[in-house]
This record gives sequence, C-alpha cells and structure tokens, in this order.
Amino acid sequence: MNRIGILATGSYLPPTVVGNEEIARSSGVTDEWIVRKTGIRERRRADDRDATSDLAARAARAALEQAGVDARDVAYIVLATSTPDHPQPATASIVQHLIGAQNAAAFDINAVCSGFVYATTVAERLLRAAEPGRHALVIGADIYSRILDYSDPKTAILFGDGAGAVLLGTVAADRGIRETSLLTRGDQYRLISVPAGGSRMPANDRTLREGAHFFRMDGRGVRSFVQDNLPGALHDLLAKAGARPEHIRHFVPHQANAVMLGEVWPDLGLSGATMHLAIERYGNTGSASVPVTLDLAHREGLFADGDSVLLAGFGGGMTVGAVLADWAPTACARPRTQELAAAR
Repeated sequence: MNRIGILATGSYLPPTVVGNEEIARSSGVTDEWIVRKTGIRERRRADDRDATSDLAARAARAALEQAGVDARDVAYIVLATSTPDHPQPATASIVQHLIGAQNAAAFDINAVCSGFVYATTVAERLLRAAEPGRHALVIGADIYSRILDYSDPKTAILFGDGAGAVLLGTVAADRGIRETSLLTRGDQYRLISVPAGGSRMPANDRTLREGAHFFRMDGRGVRSFVQDNLPGALHDLLAKAGARPEHIRHFVPHQANAVMLGEVWPDLGLSGATMHLAIERYGNTGSASVPVTLDLAHREGLFADGDSVLLAGFGGGMTVGAVLADWAPTACARPRTQELAAAR
C-alpha cells in the first residue's frame, strides 16, 4: 500500500492588517486585555471582493508552484471550511475551476477548526487506495470576518482570515503520514455554532434582527473541552503509531488561543517538541490555522528530513483530529507565503 506524505505547502494571508486597537474600539476592551487573554496582536482581513474560494485558490497555487506540479495532475481537492462561498455548491468545486484542476474530484468538509486535519485524513485514505503517483490538494480556508459580531469581545478578538494548503502524494516507505485519529463529541455541539441560515433555522427577518447568523461560542466550555479531550486524543494516536510523546520533534496545533495552548501544553507530554505558533500575527484563522502555520515553519526551513511532525485540530462539533507524519524531503521554495502577493 502506498505511503502518503506532504510534498509541498502553501498559504495565503490577505495583506490588510487589523490590529487590536481597531477590534478593541468596537468590542469594548483594550489592546492589552486582548493580548493577555489570547496572545493575539493582529490578524488579517480579506478584501471585500474576495470569497473563501479566492483565498483557497491562492494557497493551492502556492503549494503547486512549490512542488512543480500542474493543477491538471491533481486527482482530489478536499477543502475544509466552515465559511463557504455559498450553501451550494461545494466551494471546492469553485476552487477546482479557479486553479484549472479539471481532472480532480472536489468536495468540502466542515469540521470547523478541526477541518484541515479531517480533510487530510480523508485525502490520505483516498491516495492510499489509488494508483501510485496520484496527488491530492488539501486546503483549509475561512473568512470569519464575515460572520463575527464585532460588539462581542468573546469572539471578535480571536479571528482572522486566511488559507493554507498541502499537496499530498507518494513518498518513501519510511516517510509520510504514519497515523491519523479523529474524534467527535456531538453531545457538546452547542458550544460553537452559527445558529441561523440552515434548515433548522432558515434566514428570515427575525434571525437577522437577533444576530443569529453571527458566530457564537461558549469560551469556557470550549476551554474545558480542549483540556478534557486533546491530551487523551494525542496520546491515543501516538500509542497507535508506536511513538513516544517525548520523541516528537514538532507540534503544529490549531491556533485557537495562545494562552489556552500554553495551559494545555504540560499535559501533552511533548517535552522534546517545538510548538509552532503564528497566532500573534494572524489570529485564529479557523480551518486554515494548521496549514498556514505548517507552511510558515516549512518555508523557514524548520523541518528536517525524517522529523516527526504532529498536527492537531480541535473545534466545533465538538471535534478533535490529529495527524502524525515523518517529514519527507520537499521542494522548499524561497520564503513566500503569498501574503503580500497581488491576487491572481
């Protein structure tokens, strides 16, 4: 059976920077309070003319360019997002069109901030069952700025817009993805939600008046969920893979809140790992946060051949997902996240 690994990475971060001062004015807090509670100093905001598919396509192009792979040679596009362009069709279909990957099967996955890890798991399984040499684009992209109530400090301070992507393909037998793990606690689904706009609560005048189309979160409940579920999920994954926590070299978690990650870090047992964080500059970019952080670290040359890399997502649903990989040699381009590049 094929061993599948990450061949290339890419990301897109909009050029518009939104500092804490702007968020603080509308949400009734201070810059210092935001930093103390979250570790975030700024985030990016998508251009009004852009939708999630535009950000996703730019990140995908960056990964393809890094790998030197033509979009027509991509077999699958799996897009993780909870802020799609439209309720229908899948945003991945639009991305397929934008990048010219006409031979790819394309579909979306919504596991909120765990979405990229869920999408990576699905794409890896598809490629393992396919003939060697096939490629899959896995993308995480979100524009949370469109669904935030900026008077609510519990949510307005956290989120930024962005997209990240990886290109998966066949690698050496002792490299690539070793194990994946997914977990859902559906009994806690109310902790994170956008209540209106679906079949349960269709859009109408009342839902608009009540702000039911905005993102809502029980912050304390989410923190408890992460503390109760993330360490065990990672330990179970490592046990399945036959890996010891102290031997992991790199940890790339969902960039939810730097303070919360610092609190749970001692319980993870990853004493030999570097935890990679990009949240100070980019905030919580939803399903994009893991691939964006991965791309930034990769382009800085921080991963060596054979390094063990642990990716972890957690978010609405409530969900947790993790991927353990042995880093394969990749075509590392010059440091460039496309954050300053003009829209193509």
